Amino acid sequence: MSVYESHLTNHPLIRKGKVIIIMGSKSDLDWSEKIVKILDELGVESVSRIASAHKVLLKCYELIKEYEKENVVFITVAGQSNALSGFTDAQTWCPVIACPPYSDKFGGSDIFSSLRMPSAVAPMTILDPKNAALAAAKILDLTDSRIQEKVKVFQNQARTSLEKDDKEIQNGQRKRS
Repeated sequence: MSVYESHLTNHPLIRKGKVIIIMGSKSDLDWSEKIVKILDELGVESVSRIASAHKVLLKCYELIKEYEKENVVFITVAGQSNALSGFTDAQTWCPVIACPPYSDKFGGSDIFSSLRMPSAVAPMTILDPKNAALAAAKILDLTDSRIQEKVKVFQNQARTSLEKDDKEIQNGQRKRS
């Protein structure tokens, strides 16, 4: 770590960040665990909570206000009628990523409740839980060089894997020729 990076990491205005995952219900836990797995790989602390914007609005509000005092990115996981993402975003200045679980129940049309938001409400919508985790880590890596390095390694591994797959296919095509 360079002197500059050490200074940034220890600077009093830079706080270690974390991701707060708010689920609409316990049925969203499997989807959320996919997010947590990638966050763990990237060295990003996370906390998972359940608070429906429909059923326990005040609890949801209190959680948002409790965690926004820290350096956080919220990821909301709610299907069907996703009021959670819009509500969370409207109540905080922190970044919010909506990552609704896919469901065949409504032919996938429930996604529209995550995409259409009123003015001044702008959660990002990322459908893949791994990519939602990566996006949150990239936001936090702006102030944490340790996370930034892990993101670079993560992305480089993906590129290396793709190159390996390409070479395997090329070699397989040559053998058939």
